[in-house]
Amino acid sequence: MQALDFRYNRADLFDHKKVPSMKFPSMVPAALAVMLLAWGAPLQAAEAGNAAAGSQKTSMCKGCHGIPGYHTAFPEVYRVPKLGGQHAAYIAKALEEYRAGNRSHPTMRAVAANLTDKDIADLAAYYGAEAPKTAAK
Repeated sequence: MQALDFRYNRADLFDHKKVPSMKFPSMVPAALAVMLLAWGAPLQAAEAGNAAAGSQKTSMCKGCHGIPGYHTAFPEVYRVPKLGGQHAAYIAKALEEYRAGNRSHPTMRAVAANLTDKDIADLAAYYGAEAPKTAAK
């Protein structure tokens, strides 16, 4: 077996015939395809939300998020965000993070703790289906 000599000048680096190690880039597309499939599998496995079913699951949301301009005082004073018109993926991710304990708002953590994956997908589909609204000027 011949020993590889990795001492090349810059011109040689652009000539794949002169650099034995340049055979590996032919594997790059295959490796990228495998990585993309592995990364996309959880996205495909996520349940598709049903907006009609989500509309029947909003009772816990409306108490705070359904009041225009509502401010809460616990655990601190802040404006409660409007859910309608948010991206469904954002709503689903936020609810999943509250459920997992990665977001700190105690009320939202308690609400999300009781939601199933299907509930989260349905709520995200419902609120994500509303047309985005901007503040009036």
